[in-house]
Amino acid sequence: MADNPKTVAITGASGYIGSLLLRHLQDRFPGRLVALDTRPLPEPIFNTIVRRHDVGRPFHDLLSQRRVTTLVHLAFEEPQSLNPDEIEHIRETNLRTLQMALNSCVSAQVNHLIYLSSHTVYGAHKDNPIPLTERAPLRPAQDFPLAYDKFLSEQILYPFAQSHPDMDVTVLRSCPVLGPGARPGLSRIFSVPHPLGLSGYNPPFQFLHENDLVRVLTTIIQRGGGGVFNLAGEGVAFLREIAAVLPDKMAFFPPALAYPAVSLGWRLGLQRKRTRSDLELLKYPLLLTTAKLKQATGFRHRYTSLETITAFANAVLS
Repeated sequence: MADNPKTVAITGASGYIGSLLLRHLQDRFPGRLVALDTRPLPEPIFNTIVRRHDVGRPFHDLLSQRRVTTLVHLAFEEPQSLNPDEIEHIRETNLRTLQMALNSCVSAQVNHLIYLSSHTVYGAHKDNPIPLTERAPLRPAQDFPLAYDKFLSEQILYPFAQSHPDMDVTVLRSCPVLGPGARPGLSRIFSVPHPLGLSGYNPPFQFLHENDLVRVLTTIIQRGGGGVFNLAGEGVAFLREIAAVLPDKMAFFPPALAYPAVSLGWRLGLQRKRTRSDLELLKYPLLLTTAKLKQATGFRHRYTSLETITAFANAVLS
């Protein structure tokens, strides 16, 4: 690898994951780094070429000039509300940006594209297998913008990979990523009324530590090769354990009250951020197996799901 160093470009480089990945790579990666975003990086990153560019516009020339071999596509927007016009606008932006990234990679003869997807593409369903493998059907809820946008993105990536066998395409379906660097608002999903189906119901959840994510990404960058892989933290954190460490008090309601409370808040205009799908994700959490990833890469976690949510909560409280 030292004889043929790779050049890695990262879209969405100033975001939470992008900036973490750049910091991780700057001292551990022997190749060159290119950061692409419309916003400045939150802090200087050594050995990195920074370009302020909207990747919704062509950028094959930037990739060609720097002889980029791997593109990590992290540029992705999430709507801040459930306003239909905002959702549609952001969806069009996300899909256009992905298509532009693919077109630019082809023009610049990039060897490897890595796309960070979401475990929510599987959809929260009572009959989901436990654990979910990469072969499980994708059944996202259309009223869950993150899940549906990632699903539509994957529907673009599959035919692209088949029609461009000379380029490796890696899709990573990740559970929620947390850690000391995460935004406090990322815990907001647990602030909605939790639909407890039975007395004592204590469902398990998975969380991936931010440091483990950037280690996985680094491993895949160095390894090369395409494929679809689940990403999740080691073990699980149960709901009551999560409630004990998060600073905000968690509300527990039976389904007969939880679902009407969210629906009523929507109709009365009291909230525009939560739907029935959020409650389904809490009632039927998605549990992934990472056996395929471990077998292919030999990756080993450093943090459990409980350690991850605890590290996040401690950072919020500090």
